[in-house]
Amino acid sequence: MPPMKKCLVILSLLLAVAGVRAALPEPDLIAQIHFAGAQKISAAAHFSAFTNQFCSAEAVALRTQTANKLAAWLPGWLQANVGATVPGGAAKLRPLFDDLQTAEWLLEARATANGRPDLALAIKLDAARAQLWQANLKPFFPAASFTLSGGWLIFDAGTGAQKIGDRLAQKISAPPTGRCSADVNWPRLAQWYPKLKELGLPETQFAVSAPDDNLLINGKFFFPENLALNLENWRVPTNTLHEPFDSFTAVRGFSAWLKSQPWAQPLAISPEPNQLFVWALPQIPFQTYAAVPVPDAAGALAQAYARALPRFTGTNAAKTFLMPFTLALTNNEITWTGVPFIAPFLQAVKEPAGQFLFGGFFPNLPGRRSLPPELFERLAAKNLVFYHWEITAQRLGDKFDLLPQLTQLGLMLTNRKQLDSLSPAGEWAKKIGPTLGNSVTEIAQTGPAEMTFTRKAPGVFTAAEMLALANWLEADNFPGCDLKLPPRQPRRPHPKPPGTPPAAAPAPAPAH
Repeated sequence: MPPMKKCLVILSLLLAVAGVRAALPEPDLIAQIHFAGAQKISAAAHFSAFTNQFCSAEAVALRTQTANKLAAWLPGWLQANVGATVPGGAAKLRPLFDDLQTAEWLLEARATANGRPDLALAIKLDAARAQLWQANLKPFFPAASFTLSGGWLIFDAGTGAQKIGDRLAQKISAPPTGRCSADVNWPRLAQWYPKLKELGLPETQFAVSAPDDNLLINGKFFFPENLALNLENWRVPTNTLHEPFDSFTAVRGFSAWLKSQPWAQPLAISPEPNQLFVWALPQIPFQTYAAVPVPDAAGALAQAYARALPRFTGTNAAKTFLMPFTLALTNNEITWTGVPFIAPFLQAVKEPAGQFLFGGFFPNLPGRRSLPPELFERLAAKNLVFYHWEITAQRLGDKFDLLPQLTQLGLMLTNRKQLDSLSPAGEWAKKIGPTLGNSVTEIAQTGPAEMTFTRKAPGVFTAAEMLALANWLEADNFPGCDLKLPPRQPRRPHPKPPGTPPAAAPAPAPAH
């Protein structure tokens, strides 16, 4: 599974659906986005973190590369979905992506009765750039209208009876005061970009503010059907999990969702786990661990071994992994041998909170420090589904060597393209990572089909999200995310120099 998808799957562990349909806030909405623009945001107080992540030299280089890729991809997508064939389309669209990064804009897209989306964009431009937008967009959208109003250009490509551009004209008369906000209906958007269906994301609303030196992200998830989460009491493995750690994640209530996912079936155990804890220790790159509570750890381990064995041996393994691995089940532990640099394991353990499957990539060093009381206070929050805390700079390492080494190794072993540390995305991650501190993310169920999330952090992304984003932006087929390398070709024997005598026939076996 590609890193970007892995990261989003962790967030999607929140899902589990029942059969009663719930109403979405605006059923026809596809997307509604407001962005104040990099220039305006960077000039504001308390937005130094945004400036570091979005406006540093490394960030500008990455933004430029991403804009180049999108400008090359979008004409083909428009031709397939809108029927617009424009010679030199990439060159016409490329300068518009620069304005979308720096200028303030509002976008709205809605579904129409005829099944085609209506789209309008209001962007604050000077007269010369407004003229450029009109000239370069008109060939793609011959029926679109362009309106100038108080320094704003309103582009309306809609065909519905109610023009979305008229709504935007009302909004820019008193534009939003926030820096960035969005409401994206991912299931509807997936109708025009089918790859999004694989992620199974719900409609998402969020807004970004900066009340102090941290960014604050508040938002909601709206699901198409009511949730049926089993939010049983947390069962924390207090003996196995110990300080110091620089990252801790807890999620619960996902058993029904996990049971419904096709990708999870080959490795599923019964009954399906309903809680997951993941944590990482500082200093050594591969000390990342996970634990799931189970009723019978020894039985679950035997199931896991039976499920994992065919995945790591034979033809399937040869197609998936760079090299063969050996699995062994002894003394309530599964071990993988033949894996370079790491020693993966999965154990059945007993704790005061019950029995667990406990796994990791490196031996777990014993610890004497008990867990901080603040951790249990946070987990006691009502209807909490997901909790994540980390020191992002420590997760990335001062030499980009902790979590990055583990993800790079995982990509290598699964025959996927590794992130080039000298690429624009790699340089950006190395530059930004050391500037980031404590990050806290919490998600709670706040309605039958609703979840509320908050994040307080110096930057927008966690360490894992930064690496996932960097790998995605460097994907050869971006905005797709295919990191899989082409099949390895078998080695050909070296040709022998002319005149080399043929090899001698093997001697016959001695007679008995």
